[in-house]
Amino acid sequence: MGGRLEGKVALITGGGAGLGADFTKRFVAEGAKVVISGRRKNVLEELAAQLPKGSVAVCAGDVSKQEDAEAMVKATVEFGGKIDVLVNNAGIDPAGTVVDIPVEQWQSILNVNLNGPFYLMRAAIPHMIKNGGGSIVNIASLAALRCIPAMPAYTASKAGLIGLSNAVALDYGRYNIRSNVICPGPIRTEMLEHSMGALAKAQNTDVTGALNILTKFLPLPRPGMPEEISGAVVFLASDESSFMTGGVIVIDGGACVVDPCGAAVSSAGTAWGAGN
Repeated sequence: MGGRLEGKVALITGGGAGLGADFTKRFVAEGAKVVISGRRKNVLEELAAQLPKGSVAVCAGDVSKQEDAEAMVKATVEFGGKIDVLVNNAGIDPAGTVVDIPVEQWQSILNVNLNGPFYLMRAAIPHMIKNGGGSIVNIASLAALRCIPAMPAYTASKAGLIGLSNAVALDYGRYNIRSNVICPGPIRTEMLEHSMGALAKAQNTDVTGALNILTKFLPLPRPGMPEEISGAVVFLASDESSFMTGGVIVIDGGACVVDPCGAAVSSAGTAWGAGN
């Protein structure tokens, strides 16, 4: 019996590390042929070498460059004869308020996180139309729905990705092309661990301690793991979600339902509205 993605050909950007590496492993396990892209060719090749021969191809490049994005799609079609699934996962998250962030950095974040998916969808959709359809899975963030302090570029880029994904769902549904978004909350990846450095230092703790502080108010008070996102990506890539498009799936340990004011009261060991 084949896997849930048997016979499908996918392109996963940022596919060599973090969430992307877990997506790649899961896609291969489910029967897909996968092209992985990223800026670090050695990282991509190391992952590909761990997986069954012939299941993964590497296409190094920068999604913020249109010519590289087009080359990634071309490599996928050449590798598998078509492209059924596009996972826009590559992203960067430097911090800086609207006043403080260098303009060049603002532009870089939007180029990778928003322009990159645009270039890739622009290149992939004609092939999907020719093939009779396809699935686009865009990896946004809880930051697309809730603001993170001092990260306006990241927030804007991920919110924009939801809008872009919805527009594609509307315009290309008639071609059986589906476009959906996943918004992860705090997932323990190399990128999140790097982001916790300042908090760990300020609280005189290590990365694990910083993550405990970060997630202590969540209904599920811990960071998520990459494999807890991969299942949803496989679902959206597979025919199991054939009537789903324009969707936004939030996987955040319940973060989006937390009132920070109420959490502050609870952290003091009291209940909201309790008397003296």
